Amino acid sequence: MFVELTPMLAGRTVMITVAREDDKAVRVCIIPKKAKDDENPALTTPLSYIGTPEDLDAELGKHLASYVECHTQLGSTLAQAKAEMDAAAKAAQDEARKKAADRGKRVPEKQAANTDSAPAAPAPPPPAATMTLFGGSQPTITPTSAASPTTTAAGGGGESTCRLAL
Repeated sequence: MFVELTPMLAGRTVMITVAREDDKAVRVCIIPKKAKDDENPALTTPLSYIGTPEDLDAELGKHLASYVECHTQLGSTLAQAKAEMDAAAKAAQDEARKKAADRGKRVPEKQAANTDSAPAAPAPPPPAATMTLFGGSQPTITPTSAASPTTTAAGGGGESTCRLAL
């Protein structure tokens, strides 16, 4: 049993409790303690077996070896995932800094190009648009006749207005 626990004991403390359940059964609990305060709680999941002393002598070693192997794999998987996330975050920060520096360099170049050329006439404002029911936009129609914009199609020209009453 202790040979199987040795890999886990390399990086953490492990508590073992043994208690009698009834006349024939014994409960053995293997409880790994946190190695660091910020450690994932999955690495401190306890292991508990109940059986006769003979069954525990025969089977506990195999189950304990499997538990320690899974525990070790989980620890290395979590460490690898954390390292990959840290590397990705650093790469994203470096990329953002690079883009910000590129934008900072382009602005003075554009300003220099604008001062060399003649001042351009201001662009006309874009035509007004209204949002349609389905998210697109539609140009606003301005009436050219004396008719009211709220007249109906049957009552003369102009724009018809639809209102929804609740």
